[in-house]
Amino acid sequence: MRNKKLIVLLAVAVLASCQAQQTDKIDRKAVVDRHHVVNNSLDTLASLTVGNGAFAYTVDATGMQSFPVYYKNGVSLGTQSEWGWNSFPNDNNYSFQETLKAYDFNQEGRQAEYSIQHKEAGRQKEATEYYRVNPHRLQLGNVGFTIYLRNGEEATPKDIQNVEQRLDLWSGIIRSMFTVEGEKVEVWTASSQQDDRIGVRVSSSLVKQGRLEVFVRYPYPTGKFLDEAAYYGDADKHQSVLLSQSATAATIEHTLPGTHYFTQLAYTDGQLKEKQIHHFAYRPSTATDHFELSFAFAPKNDFKSAALYTAIERESSSAWQQFWESGAAVDFAGSTDPRAHELERRVVLSQYLTKVQCGGSNPPQETGLTFNSWYGKPHTEMHWWHGVHYALWGRPEIMENTLEYYFRTFEKAKALAARQGYKGVRWIKMSDNEGNESPSSVAAFLIWQQPHIIYMTELAYRHANDKKVLEKYKDLVFATAEFMADYAYYDKAKDRYNLGLGVIPAQEVFKAAETRNPTYEVAYWDWALRIAQTWKERLGEPRDAKWDEVIQKLAPLPVQGNVYLATETATDSYTFPKWMTDHPAVLGALGMVPESPKLDKEVMKNTLDTVWEKWSWADTWGWDFPMTAMNAARLQLPEKALDALFMDIQTNTYLKNGHNYQDGRLRIYLPGNGGVLTAVAMMLEGWDASEGDCPGFPKDGSWKIKKEGFKKMP
Repeated sequence: MRNKKLIVLLAVAVLASCQAQQTDKIDRKAVVDRHHVVNNSLDTLASLTVGNGAFAYTVDATGMQSFPVYYKNGVSLGTQSEWGWNSFPNDNNYSFQETLKAYDFNQEGRQAEYSIQHKEAGRQKEATEYYRVNPHRLQLGNVGFTIYLRNGEEATPKDIQNVEQRLDLWSGIIRSMFTVEGEKVEVWTASSQQDDRIGVRVSSSLVKQGRLEVFVRYPYPTGKFLDEAAYYGDADKHQSVLLSQSATAATIEHTLPGTHYFTQLAYTDGQLKEKQIHHFAYRPSTATDHFELSFAFAPKNDFKSAALYTAIERESSSAWQQFWESGAAVDFAGSTDPRAHELERRVVLSQYLTKVQCGGSNPPQETGLTFNSWYGKPHTEMHWWHGVHYALWGRPEIMENTLEYYFRTFEKAKALAARQGYKGVRWIKMSDNEGNESPSSVAAFLIWQQPHIIYMTELAYRHANDKKVLEKYKDLVFATAEFMADYAYYDKAKDRYNLGLGVIPAQEVFKAAETRNPTYEVAYWDWALRIAQTWKERLGEPRDAKWDEVIQKLAPLPVQGNVYLATETATDSYTFPKWMTDHPAVLGALGMVPESPKLDKEVMKNTLDTVWEKWSWADTWGWDFPMTAMNAARLQLPEKALDALFMDIQTNTYLKNGHNYQDGRLRIYLPGNGGVLTAVAMMLEGWDASEGDCPGFPKDGSWKIKKEGFKKMP
């Protein structure tokens, strides 16, 4: 009897380690304060960013962008905004039609036109390259310090000594201290939350000595995959003009081949001069040893404010406190699992980074607003990873803000579907903010971005439980489902609907012409069509008969040897080395995607074991680890879920500043950050079919968890 009581008491104690949060209020500031970022050197991978979600400014150890070339190959010193795009002149009059190629994958008489990368030299290839590069996201300008040594030469990175820099996450303010030749410089940096404006306060004896200036320098777009804000060539291809100046303000106009915009500087006292082409210098008054400065970028010369640092600091502090006090929070203090502190750090910093870089009215690019990847264009298949976590963390309004893109690009997505002979809308995988398609021999055939809008709007509805949400998004949901049902190809011989031929799955190593029924996409198609029908019922509308037919006859998830295959057509999925690289998307069929009637959990467990053992994990991406964790959690394997989150692989690296490092090309990768937030929310709060509290965490007493404000995953 005593043993039974002891077992009950132990069970209650273990359970309480995750349930105490129901009565104990989290000290949110204490949690955030544990993870302020501190730099003591010019670490090029530790750059810090301030911003407001639609505009961001990344600084080096001086608190400004003093050494953009030095930081170029690290976390680059970018200044980017959602509105900042440019196009090079189309001197050869290429038409987008020249990028198209017709395919009839299923030999049904359909000549579907896809925008691909033509490989043979000639006009089609040139057109492809033009439309891949254009439009491209702009680096708006570098703003940093020029500091003069006693001998009159400009200070270099090696002259920056005794660095003490701290990002205060609770206020969004960076304080940077350093010395040059023994002279102390102290800098505070903050971002406005209302417009694209940065405020800076500087205190140093160097100001009085006339040895410190602030430069504004305009790089030219690289026209390459990356734009790291440090290309100063082609100076004759753009113009920078000082339009006006006074003792407290100045305005510069920057004109490029495809756009122009304005920079406003406001300062306490001083003068701005053009030092050389595209290079301006603000010299503060030497009457005191300190000054305040702000600089803003805008597409029109209609700046509404000329606020200086003090006002911007107040605005930043207020907005960030409101952010941290909203939505969900988790506290892992007291856990004995040695991974707990690091998981909390990743969670806190990922919230900061995604709020700064991914909170605008578009799906963000994978490198946010720091430096370009894929010419600065957002990838809609990554939108799930950028956006879902906001809803699960109780901040759906940020996710919903990014959904404005789908309303704005609806007609172009409809035209794409029509061009290929389909009904509804086919969401463009790689585009600019206006939905202009970018040629790609991979992106053109991806389909897993299609259900994302259904997933995210379903989360919005579940949060509000309001018919107004259904009314707002129903046209997007139904047009998406209409394409999905029409895209599914009816196989008369087998009396079923297939996905493909003509599809490249999320695991992009498979050829479109040879791929049919990838497991993840089939599971996601099934779930999303069912949810679309649920929306019909919620709105009092009849179910769509075609959608039901596709749901009922959709191809089964492909199985071989009691393990799910990557695709039906890849019967040697786990023996051919190339097919065990890239994303192990087969695991997404249970994890990202809720449990489907088509899915066998025992087969999926075998699949997880097989993938875990055989996959080339070095050839994966940052979001693959949280995807694997979500799969393990739904299979009631919490230890394995944590092991997945902490797999010792380079692409699962989280830098001092919180960024998910991939490789020398992609030094930051925000889908990894979003993935961590999504997986942790799911592991804490659970999903519709889960039971108990914190179902994704072990119940062995090693995790002491307080949580509040989370929403369940579907």
